[in-house]
Amino acid sequence: MTQKLKIVFFDTKQYDKTGFLKANESFGYDFLFLETRLTAESAWLAKDADAVCAFVNDSINADVISILVENNVRLIALRCAGYNNVDLKAAWKQLHITRVPAYSPYAIAEHAAALLLMLTRNLQHSYNRVREGNFLLSGLVGRDLHGKFAGIAGTGKIGKIAAQIFRGFGMRILVHDKFPDKPWALELGVEYVDFNTLCTLSDVISLHAPLSPETHHIINERTLALMKPDAVIINTGRGALIDTRALVNALKKRAIGGAGLDVYEEEEGYFFEDWSTTAIEDDVLARLLTFPNVVITGHQAFLTAEALNAIAQTTLENIRLFFEKQILPNEICYKCEAGACTKEIKTRCW
Repeated sequence: MTQKLKIVFFDTKQYDKTGFLKANESFGYDFLFLETRLTAESAWLAKDADAVCAFVNDSINADVISILVENNVRLIALRCAGYNNVDLKAAWKQLHITRVPAYSPYAIAEHAAALLLMLTRNLQHSYNRVREGNFLLSGLVGRDLHGKFAGIAGTGKIGKIAAQIFRGFGMRILVHDKFPDKPWALELGVEYVDFNTLCTLSDVISLHAPLSPETHHIINERTLALMKPDAVIINTGRGALIDTRALVNALKKRAIGGAGLDVYEEEEGYFFEDWSTTAIEDDVLARLLTFPNVVITGHQAFLTAEALNAIAQTTLENIRLFFEKQILPNEICYKCEAGACTKEIKTRCW
């Protein structure tokens, strides 16, 4: 192509710029990095861009899609796997949408294990104590993971790797998925069970399911009541898998043992930003931060050098394939979401 493609990036941080600029050495595109999130108020900033690159907290609703189309944008390239922030129905036959389906499942699964170890061994408290010269061990008694039940909700690539990691701790693995992979389960020696059974028997529940109407608030007042009083919940998937108000109530009643959260259902406006000198106005998030048995990281699980490199390479390749060859192996669309897409691999949905 004789003219450089113009790509506008929304909600960008320095690590985004570093990774994409390095990857762009092989593509030669014209980049515009914006710190603002993509909203109906900011969408006009993509005027005359060929493509927009968006992230998980950008709001890609019908209004945004309409504005982008009016401003001649032809493609939204998500630099993430999830797409619950996209109105796919509004985008159908208006804008093509691509994503990065798998950048580093190891990064996410390993972060889940890190959150679990912090909680079960009180590492967050011991770290803070030692930094202040306090080497007392009182109140830091943990528990072994070996022999405990780990329940994995969602056995995609990330969930399967998490199961392998927890199996390495000597844990007994229970798994749940709408589409069970029974040959994999047989090979690894894990058991598929219904979600109620998983909640009842598990000492650790790690969430790796995609967010959908079926999985929205799968952790709720009813399922929390099924759990052991010392059970730990780990969520590195999507925040809305958990009814956070119900989780807070269970923590207040000491009905569960703790939670390790890398995501939060109302994280937009807080995660990826510095609020250290400003009062947090979200009462639920503020309450979560007060519990000694809750560890929260700010949507950090994906943040490894390997993952960032894979995200940049796949995103730019998605853009190249569309504009040079009109093929979209990683396209998502309204019919894809409804399970009615009949496209073959590497063809466009419409």
